[in-house]
Amino acid sequence: MVFLYTFLMIFLVALVSPFIVRRKSGWGWFIAVLPATLFVLLLRFVPDISQGDVKVFALNWLPTLDIALKLYIDGLSLFFGLIISFVGVLIIIYATGYFHHDAYVGRFYMIILLFMGAMLGVVLAGNLFTMFVFWELTSFTSYLLIGWKHEEEASRWAALQSLLITGGGGLALFAGLILMRLIVGSFDITDMLAHSEMIQKSSLYLPILILVLLGAFTKSAQFPFHFWLPGAMTAPTPVSAYLHSATMVKAGIYLLARFTPVLGGTNEWHTIVAWFGGLTMAVGAAMALPQYDLKKLLAYTTVSALGMITLLIGIGDVPALKAGMVFLLVHSLYKGALFMTAGGIDHETGTRDTRLLSGLRRFMPITAAAGVLAALSMAGLPPLLGFISKELIYEAKLHAHSGWPWLLIIAGVFANAVNVTVAVRTGMRPFFGIPNEKIGRVHEGSTGLWLGPLVAAAVGLVFGLFPALVSKPIFSAAVSAIAAKPLTISLKFWHGFNVPMALSIVTILIGLALCLQQQLFAKASNFFSRFKALYPSILFKKGVKSFMSWSAAVTRFIQNGNIYTYLFTIFTVVTFGVWLLIFSSNDLSLSIDAGNIDYLILGIALSMMAATVLAVFTSNRLTAVIALGVVGFGVALIYILYGAPDVAITQLVVETLTVVLFVLVLYRLPRFGEMSSPLKRLRDALLAGSIGVLMAFLVLVKSAGDSSKSISSFFIENSVTAAHGRNIVNVILVDFRGIDTLGEITVLSVAALGVFALLKLKLYTKDK
Repeated sequence: MVFLYTFLMIFLVALVSPFIVRRKSGWGWFIAVLPATLFVLLLRFVPDISQGDVKVFALNWLPTLDIALKLYIDGLSLFFGLIISFVGVLIIIYATGYFHHDAYVGRFYMIILLFMGAMLGVVLAGNLFTMFVFWELTSFTSYLLIGWKHEEEASRWAALQSLLITGGGGLALFAGLILMRLIVGSFDITDMLAHSEMIQKSSLYLPILILVLLGAFTKSAQFPFHFWLPGAMTAPTPVSAYLHSATMVKAGIYLLARFTPVLGGTNEWHTIVAWFGGLTMAVGAAMALPQYDLKKLLAYTTVSALGMITLLIGIGDVPALKAGMVFLLVHSLYKGALFMTAGGIDHETGTRDTRLLSGLRRFMPITAAAGVLAALSMAGLPPLLGFISKELIYEAKLHAHSGWPWLLIIAGVFANAVNVTVAVRTGMRPFFGIPNEKIGRVHEGSTGLWLGPLVAAAVGLVFGLFPALVSKPIFSAAVSAIAAKPLTISLKFWHGFNVPMALSIVTILIGLALCLQQQLFAKASNFFSRFKALYPSILFKKGVKSFMSWSAAVTRFIQNGNIYTYLFTIFTVVTFGVWLLIFSSNDLSLSIDAGNIDYLILGIALSMMAATVLAVFTSNRLTAVIALGVVGFGVALIYILYGAPDVAITQLVVETLTVVLFVLVLYRLPRFGEMSSPLKRLRDALLAGSIGVLMAFLVLVKSAGDSSKSISSFFIENSVTAAHGRNIVNVILVDFRGIDTLGEITVLSVAALGVFALLKLKLYTKDK
């Protein structure tokens, strides 16, 4: 349970960090201890998990709804948890240098810790409902982080865009999870894994698959939802390095991997996942070529990398899953390092334009070392882990059970060649050559700015030289969890001269050749910009604006400040809906027993009806008020006759007060007049009559049922044992009817706030 409580500590530290961190980013060194502790605790599970064990930690949350805070640690969740916590440590340390003397650094630590806890919650959750809660928390916190520079319109739009896309995908995912629970009868992940065959044979399989994939594709920036990721580069570099290289965008990948044993293996799965992954891989690579901004270059290659991992999961055999998990780790390390390197360059030089950057190695040697190491891994050169990963990817595509194997190879070579090009332009070119005099002399950043990227790049080198450190203990367990069978993964640095090796050489040569064609890509980009109106990002923005305009028009029509319109709309919709439900139901029975009519009640009811007609048609105010009073007092008499004296007393008090108030303000009321046309009054009369007939019908239907059962005994028996209260009335209000009482309290609170606002409102006329 130590791990569970340490995990929960993230949220506690996040909430207090704005109060303890004031303008001094150095607190990040102490805050980084928490994710570092989580990383160490996860490492302790590696020996057991690698042997096929599973760790479960649980706290009951809503047991009656089968919802618990349950952490489920198998090979897959452990793999992602290690990446999230390790990179999180580096990012928090990096932020100490990046946000040096920033006035809101405490707020940043709060949001980034909340995001880190949410991401860990997504990958460690053993319950689908709690996983969805954490899933939505990642969308909300990423919205705050992307919109960090909220005074800039571009940041606000990028944050809103990411929230709308990932939030919409989250709603689709939730619908898919609900459908899965309807089939399995549980939200527990282990139950889902155990009943995968039941889900795949269900008629709901295809809707579930589409809904779950929508959630995964939006979060992992798959085509056509890819554009939110480059747009999010308006965020500070620590955000880009963490959210958009190692964590948030990998949440969708985790979802695909987690549900591979449940939803995978079918033709629909392979077709949709593989094709969308391949298309995203190619689109991301093509859009990266004409970019000059360091972060934009890295962002579009991230889109391509996410597409590549999705493609491998879509292929779904063991070599593809193995290559996908290795590349996921490789990408997290080198892309995080390159993002942090780009941030360090921007922090010291004030620019991210690759056309202006050169010769920085003389002034920033440590940052240059980190950038070069990360670039070599991105390019897939030995002895980095990226080289092993690229060989595995080509091997997996060569042996893929697909009707288009060479199409996969061509697309893969193109995407990897672009990786080589971008690696040169982001991790090497800024540091070599003659320094740009326009930038002037710069210096190495603080320790926080270079330690993170250097460590991440160095880890890629160590794992490349000694792949056995992670092959069996980490990758074997992760791939086994995805394939739902025990597997042993072995990584080798050298496989000899073979087809994958030849493809690697071709990739490097094409990538180096592409480095010399920047102007050609710029011209191609200018050509395609003629069709900018068809870009998904532009279509999405136009769609949002159109929706906002439509919403404003509907609001102006419905929310027009006329209470008559509000009441008419509400009563019309409710009446129509209930009558429609009644006519479509075959289970309703109606019976009227005239022999058991209580003539006293009948007399009261007829008096109330007559008073109602009199109140409607009279032209005398006092007569109308008295008629309304007769209706109210008649209701009170009915309450008394049916044994509800407490409700009757309340009704009498309210009715008396209402009549008195009406009489007191009679002289202020305007004269009676014709406020509506005869046709409009006829329409209102028909609606009112329909409501009256409907209510009478529902009462008669209810009366025809079995009303002999009483619920009084239930309250008496369960008041003490279930609700721990001896005052039955209080127990009914607070526990058994707690939601009803909460609604009443909410209404009163809102009304009180409105009264308070009116009292505080000060209206000034021109005379004053």
